[in-house]
Amino acid sequence: MTAVDDADDPRALSDRPERLIMSLWSHRPQFLYLGLFIAAYVLACGFAQLLAIVPGTGISIWPPGGLFIATLTLASRRSWPWWIVGGCLAELSSNVLWFHSPPAAAFLIYVGNALEAAVAAWLVNRTLKPPVRLETLHEVLTFIIISAGIAPIVSATVGSATLAWFSIQSQSFLTAWPLWWIGDATGILIVAPLALVVFHSWRDKTRLSAAQWTEACVLGLIFLGVAALSLSGYLPFAFIIMPPLLWAAVRFEFKGAAVSLALLALITAVFTVTGASQFAGDPESQKHNQIMLQLFLAISAFSALIVAAISRQHQLAVLSLRQSVEALRERERELSQLVDMVPAQIRRLRPDGEPVFFNKRLIDFFGLNVGDMDRPGMSRLSSIIHTLVHPDDAARLLETVHRSLASGDPFSIKYRMRRFDGAYRWVDGRAEPLRDQSGAIVQWYVISVDIDDEMRAQEALRNRERELSQLVDMVPSLLWRLDPEGAPTFFNQRLIDFLGLDVVETEKPGKSRLSSIIETAVHPDDAESLVEALNHSLATGERFSKQYRLRRADGVYRWVNGSAEPLRDESGRIVQWYGLSHDIDDQLRVEEALRERERSLWKIVETLPAMIDCAAPDGEPIYRNPQLRDFLGYKLEDLDGTGKSRLAGTLDAGVHPDDVAEVKARYAHSLATGEPYARKHRLRRFDGEYRWVETRAAPMRNAEGEIVQWNVICLDIDGEVRAQEELRLAQEGLARASQAASLAELSASIAHEVNQPLAAVVANSHACQRWLMAEPPNMERAQRTVERIIRDANSAADVVSRIRALFKQSADRRIQTTLSSIIAEVRGLMTDETWRRRVRIDVQVDGSLPFIAIDRIQIQQVLINLIRNGIDALDAETSDRVIEIHAQQVGNVVQTEIRDRGQGIEFPEKMFEPFFTTKEKGMGMGLAICRSIVELHGGRLWAEKNEPRGATLIFTLPIETKAAS
Repeated sequence: MTAVDDADDPRALSDRPERLIMSLWSHRPQFLYLGLFIAAYVLACGFAQLLAIVPGTGISIWPPGGLFIATLTLASRRSWPWWIVGGCLAELSSNVLWFHSPPAAAFLIYVGNALEAAVAAWLVNRTLKPPVRLETLHEVLTFIIISAGIAPIVSATVGSATLAWFSIQSQSFLTAWPLWWIGDATGILIVAPLALVVFHSWRDKTRLSAAQWTEACVLGLIFLGVAALSLSGYLPFAFIIMPPLLWAAVRFEFKGAAVSLALLALITAVFTVTGASQFAGDPESQKHNQIMLQLFLAISAFSALIVAAISRQHQLAVLSLRQSVEALRERERELSQLVDMVPAQIRRLRPDGEPVFFNKRLIDFFGLNVGDMDRPGMSRLSSIIHTLVHPDDAARLLETVHRSLASGDPFSIKYRMRRFDGAYRWVDGRAEPLRDQSGAIVQWYVISVDIDDEMRAQEALRNRERELSQLVDMVPSLLWRLDPEGAPTFFNQRLIDFLGLDVVETEKPGKSRLSSIIETAVHPDDAESLVEALNHSLATGERFSKQYRLRRADGVYRWVNGSAEPLRDESGRIVQWYGLSHDIDDQLRVEEALRERERSLWKIVETLPAMIDCAAPDGEPIYRNPQLRDFLGYKLEDLDGTGKSRLAGTLDAGVHPDDVAEVKARYAHSLATGEPYARKHRLRRFDGEYRWVETRAAPMRNAEGEIVQWNVICLDIDGEVRAQEELRLAQEGLARASQAASLAELSASIAHEVNQPLAAVVANSHACQRWLMAEPPNMERAQRTVERIIRDANSAADVVSRIRALFKQSADRRIQTTLSSIIAEVRGLMTDETWRRRVRIDVQVDGSLPFIAIDRIQIQQVLINLIRNGIDALDAETSDRVIEIHAQQVGNVVQTEIRDRGQGIEFPEKMFEPFFTTKEKGMGMGLAICRSIVELHGGRLWAEKNEPRGATLIFTLPIETKAAS
């Protein structure tokens, strides 16, 4: 809001007093300082009243004026109202205590004193640069003229008029005005400068030495003695006090003058009040004495201040001179250090070229004194050059120096100089002559800067430039450069070889070089658009990019991708264009082939006799081939806007209600885990018929393994499912019909299974007969043989029972046991036979085999059959007649291996077929029955060849098999 708005706005007018009050309150001084000012003002008024020695003339000296002026001079202008109010309170209080004037007259007199202080403070701050410190003679004189000369005119005029108006002490205006002006000037002259000095300099931490303290004490005693003698009348003149007063001002500057004037004013007041001073006397002479008192104090204060200012200014000048001298010395030291420490070798030569000075860095570089390099019959300059400069550079350097000495011209030369360690380093030597006013050369200044690293860097840069030039020529792209107007300025070697030298240097009359090259090298169908694109980039500064055909040197046009970027300076102006043309002909041909292959693959997908669906990573369908769309009878877009996702809409609308829950669960599992999906279910065709389909889905992943798409294929297998159902029914009938046909095979298996224990019975019977016919009969061995006969007979009975159970399709009698116990039992059963046939059985069974549910008798028959087959395989062997049995847990099965070292097997898989045998009297049913028993237990039996000979028969039994209840 403008000032006019504020003036017109009533709210702004009402807010002004509040803002004024807030501004005054924010600039208030500390109340402690304000209180001290009021107290000092009252005491100064009392002091002035003591010196009023002339009856009827009023105040003779007015110290409060000096205090008031010094306070306003130092205070901020916005805090002046507080000090003026404080002075008013002090003035009115002093009137009550000392003066007893009418209140109106006292207030008017204070108005004059306040105007005096305000005018003096304003003029001093305007004339002298704040803060006012009074440290120079100019500042002291200016302050005295304004404060003690001009400002008292205001107070004297107002005060004299007030005295005359109120007829106080019968004073007329003309009689009171001079006394008032002299009194105010004297008070200001004594108090104001001293107050400013005290405020500014009394806080410094300057400490007096013992000698200064002694001098101050002696000076104080002399000052007090002289003041007492001169003011008491023993000495003829009061101004005899001036020598010690000026002594204090000279030696201790403003502080000494302040203390001395304060003491002088107090002593004068004491002697005057008591009547012992020469300024006291009879009534006729009191007026004259009063003026003399004022002049005495004024002259004393003026003299002390002037002398203190002169002394201070002299001390500042001496201090400045000392600082200048010290600075010059420091500068000289710095220059000396600079010359020695500057990273360059500096020397000074006489006009004839003889060296007279070497800086420390040069001496350290040489590692020897200059005098050590002198040679007989040779100047020192020549000796130094031949000693320290590389032999290949010495003659050239000496010739350059002599030529400059003769012509007076500066020289600059690069050469190699030997370091103290014997290494030569490149330096840049420069020399300039110093001439006098007449132009004659006084001396030469020579500097050598070590540029060995720079020279090596330049050499490396040149090598780098050569490498970059080779790189630009060898990079597998066509590089070119144009100036801002489009004129070619550079072609790399590969582009020159591509186009041919005659094309690169083509220039046709009336055409620019660029237009000539484009017309010659660019395909006619692309030339116009290329020129247009180039001109647009040159005009606008935009990046250039264009594909076009460029003719190779052999006349073949090849597609290239051309691009160019502008290089700009700091102001943004294009300096030149850098371009690159990359041969993309092969790439375009490959891309075209890929696009053709993509079109072919798309046609295959569209025409493939299968229903194909593509889905996003979250399973939402994004494509369906025509076969799937025709099968369902609606398009994929028809599912949008139904409130369901495409996947949910498809499943709810198409999958048979009995299958939809399982299909959704399998789909969700595949989408969550990324596993492929495969399931058979019924899907509704467009005509409402549900047909069996087989749906398979697999994820397509990117290089990071993330799924980017699901590919789904759906096959109509309704006819196949119906055919399988019919086949199953036919197989059930065939199984019942073939059950009778398998009696012969089962009879043979019965004979085979029963033959083994019966053969053992016969063998044991013959053994028993031999033990009984022995002389004497061996009854103990015969008894054990009879026990074996009984055991083998029972085994034959068990075999028959188990086979009968198989015929009856009765439940298995399985128990929970470990395979290690059955292996131990079989090994015991086979002991006699293995001993008789000289075969050893080695058993390795893991001690941690778990319990399994098996038919003990059937598994014993399997082990016995496999072991006997191994023993039969060892009949032709005379050594290594060992059968190895190894049982261990492999995953969730117990695996048993029976390994022999016989002749091996020729047909590992065929040997398990019924009636297939390699034995002369074998029936070919043993291994077939073993496989049937193992598979009945949920296991597997197979054979492997051993290296170098032998075979291994392996069968597994599942751990999770449960005993029949």
